[in-house]
Amino acid sequence: MEIQTNLSQKISFSKEVKNYHPEILTDGALTFLEALQDRFNERRLTLLKNRECQQQLFDLGTYPSFPENTKEIRNSEWCAAPIPEDLQDRRVEITGPVDRKMVINALNSGAKTFMADFEDSNAPLWENCLQGQRNLKDAVNKTISFYNPKRDKTYQLKEKTATLIVRPRGLHLNEKHLLIKQQETSASLFDFALYLFHNNEQLKENGTGAYYYLPKLEHFTEAIWWNDVIDFSEEYLGIESGSVKVTVLVETITASFQLDEIIYALKDHIVGLNCGRWDYIFSYIKKLRNHKGFVVPDRAQVTMTSPFMDAYSKLVIQRCHKRNILAIGGMAAQIPIKNNEEKNTAAFAKVQADKEREVKNGHDGTWVAHPGLVKLAMQVFDKHMPTSNQIHVKRNDVVITEDDLLEIPKGTITERGIQENINVGIHYIANWLSGNGAVALYNLMEDAATAEISRTQLWQWLKNEVSLEDGRTFNNTLFHIFFEDELKVIQTQVGDTLYETENYQNAIQTFYKLVTSDEFEEFLTTKTYQYL
Repeated sequence: MEIQTNLSQKISFSKEVKNYHPEILTDGALTFLEALQDRFNERRLTLLKNRECQQQLFDLGTYPSFPENTKEIRNSEWCAAPIPEDLQDRRVEITGPVDRKMVINALNSGAKTFMADFEDSNAPLWENCLQGQRNLKDAVNKTISFYNPKRDKTYQLKEKTATLIVRPRGLHLNEKHLLIKQQETSASLFDFALYLFHNNEQLKENGTGAYYYLPKLEHFTEAIWWNDVIDFSEEYLGIESGSVKVTVLVETITASFQLDEIIYALKDHIVGLNCGRWDYIFSYIKKLRNHKGFVVPDRAQVTMTSPFMDAYSKLVIQRCHKRNILAIGGMAAQIPIKNNEEKNTAAFAKVQADKEREVKNGHDGTWVAHPGLVKLAMQVFDKHMPTSNQIHVKRNDVVITEDDLLEIPKGTITERGIQENINVGIHYIANWLSGNGAVALYNLMEDAATAEISRTQLWQWLKNEVSLEDGRTFNNTLFHIFFEDELKVIQTQVGDTLYETENYQNAIQTFYKLVTSDEFEEFLTTKTYQYL
């Protein structure tokens, strides 16, 4: 299906597209997107090839290290550009997908900022991505509303709202529904371009700007790529140079060895780094998966107090504050537990302890996944951080070595840990295939990162035939027994009708193949995208 515009010879849709959303995919927006794709997509594909080459080196036994050829950047004195006023206080940030009700509730939540997510908490159905762009445009224009007929309630923006930050999809993802010159579009460029094109003028009029979270960078050359994309976009659209601002998620083990280099590459645009803890654990396991003796215990035992996680978060704080940018802490995924005050109190106590550790370490802000946690997180940061941020806390006492960042966490591998990984992984993928990327499971709001850890741990444990806490060897026979038993649990949980649906059956088959395949799949979302 081709777009009926003067661009029809260059741009087309896949056959799955029923509605091409002409209010978003305007001639101007598509021309801008085409310009970005022409200039930057081949470089993106080369960067992805570089990731493969780096993985081959890891598989041969090498480890991540601080690059020798960029030592001067790490050791010299320089700072990033000043931070805009509306990004200087980010003590509590709420995150979530770009569906209409979520956008309104998050902006109204009382958090300082809202990260509207096209990535891990958004299942990239065509409608989700395009409707999400419309939702953000309406939010920027302050015309957004949502009517819930079941509750007979209309949701609208309050006078004071959170500052909006948008997370586009990662470099590894394509937008298969839109083809430019018969090639799938970079999903990163797709999400980035449409938001910037439609909103930059109104954002400036509102006294704010186009702000982004950049996910899953693995090397400083990827930060250089993003910097070039932004510089080109500012010039193309006539935006003041340096006005587009970004925060980079440090959610890969390789990125933690190149913090200064990433900041330097984006120094005219960057305002902070964020500790994306769940994806970081996933990356840690994934990158080192073929090292002999490298085994990580149950994911429930890997916390921010694990030595390698503690080291990474403190290093982020130190390097950010040296360069005068913000260091944002990790996610509290808990959901308020209704009708069980005891469990709810225990969950909130965990959140409070986590946020107290972050603010006392020197973080300038933190993440929550639910509006019900905003007040608690705010109280913790208000108590321990009376200033807008803690950039003045330089943490020169912190000394982090390469070994500190790589230390294998201690713990055990249990039957319960295996069961939880199977259960959560399948439930999440099934929901993702139905179009829901933010899934409430066992009083936690989960996104793709949890499913990634779950299947990666099982793959690694199975390959190494690890010993369980009870002495049994985790081999293919035992995995099959656990898997079949857990399928019965899942069937009981969701009921026969839902269990037999295509989404659940595809999720079961996909998860099983991901775990038992000889070759490791880099991202489950690229594997399952074929079903959307």
